[in-house]
Amino acid sequence: MRDRALQPTRPADGSGPPARDATGRTRLLAAVAALVTVGAGLGLRAVATGDVAKYGGDALYTLMILTLVLLPAPRSTPARASGIALAVSWAVELLQLTGLPAELSARSTAARLVLGSTFNVPDLLWYAVGASAGRLALRVAVGRRKTG
Repeated sequence: MRDRALQPTRPADGSGPPARDATGRTRLLAAVAALVTVGAGLGLRAVATGDVAKYGGDALYTLMILTLVLLPAPRSTPARASGIALAVSWAVELLQLTGLPAELSARSTAARLVLGSTFNVPDLLWYAVGASAGRLALRVAVGRRKTG
């Protein structure tokens, strides 16, 4: 089953160019989703500890990257957007093997939040969980838009 692209809507008769506000709406929803995801991550850290907070945060990290992918590319398919988010998350995790993120994290809280500091194999799985959840959410959203 192929993923449908997050295409802008067309007039009811199918003629003419896509409605201009559809990509703007997708970008707006992606920006709101990014903020909600950051809030969910901070909330998770406030109420949970240990593995729940850590691995839930990993999944939310990838989900947030997915929303950021949609800002410049609102017509991306769910598969492409989630694949890019997963690739970025894995790249950041693998970069931790170099020690560069740890060095930057020691100097900057922002670097620590974005890059982490220590490689952890289970993180790779939880990034995939976040990408899968995002892909599913996008597929549901695309389905609603097509039928709505």
